[in-house]
Amino acid sequence: MTTGSRTSMPPLPAAALAIVLLGTAACTQGPAADAARESAPGVQQEQMRGTYKVGDPYRINGIWYYPAENYAYRETGIASFYGGERSGIDFHGRRTANGEVYDMNTLTAAHQTLPMPSLVRVTNLDNGRQLVLRVNDRGPFVGNRILDVSRRSAQLLGFEQRGTAPVRVEILAEESRTLKTALLNRTPTSMETVAAVPRGSVSAEALPPPSGARTVGAAASAALPPPSATLPPVPQRSGGRGGPAPAEMASAQVAALPPEAQGRAVPTLVQTAVRPTAIWVQAGAFSSYDNAAKLGAQLRRFGPTQISEVKTGDQKLFRLRVGPVRTVPDADRLLSNVTGVVPEARIMVE
Repeated sequence: MTTGSRTSMPPLPAAALAIVLLGTAACTQGPAADAARESAPGVQQEQMRGTYKVGDPYRINGIWYYPAENYAYRETGIASFYGGERSGIDFHGRRTANGEVYDMNTLTAAHQTLPMPSLVRVTNLDNGRQLVLRVNDRGPFVGNRILDVSRRSAQLLGFEQRGTAPVRVEILAEESRTLKTALLNRTPTSMETVAAVPRGSVSAEALPPPSGARTVGAAASAALPPPSATLPPVPQRSGGRGGPAPAEMASAQVAALPPEAQGRAVPTLVQTAVRPTAIWVQAGAFSSYDNAAKLGAQLRRFGPTQISEVKTGDQKLFRLRVGPVRTVPDADRLLSNVTGVVPEARIMVE
């Protein structure tokens, strides 16, 4: 697990660190986020296809983020979703941070530092559902979340109703490099031949709960709930009605498509075994056990504390955590208390 590429260190000189708000602030509220996603009605399909982008360091809410090509990225934490908001900014149909157009019914996600686009495998640790998503936006920047997924992705991963879920996020290094090369060279991949036409209707059928299943299987997402009927209709894409049924594809293949070309593809959702997990608030990692114990004594009023020995390379550290707690709301409340003492504290899932 990595700790992410974020810090509240004092800012470096302005020449070294440009604050990139236009095109990077994905899931914040207010004018900066509104400007970051220009509405794009009538934009030609070629123009809608974004660019490959890593981006400069930027600051949101006093925290610096350092985008990088981290092809070893793997992290656990809390995911949320965006799209179709009934209050605040509705990002559906707006520009993403790399210039694509956000469609809440496609397999996309926002991440704070990963290159755009890149592909990540997301596993809902509560139910074992697993899906590959295309990172093409920046965020989230509230609630100590590590990933914001599209609304359709939240439906398929099984947490649309709750709004959040503990997840494991892993970058697909080889596939992401291939996507980068194809986009930089503007050479269409074979997957881009999937026609972009309006979605047909699909039947709804509940996916059986995993209940600690030991096997790994797959289920077509057409057997899962369709995009919510209460959401605004998906804009009509180019192409005629009817035609062959949507092709079932691995979610990595679907996510590799530009968002406007995902309409005729039905992603396959992988169901993995569910293993027990716990949600913690990590207060820090110390080279001295005494320092960890001293802080732990201050935090004990918020809940049980645990000090564990971990190794980072050749360095031995003592990690201080508070918890565990069972639910994301409990973790949010605990984090709010702990950050009053340790502003850098964060939520983690193990």
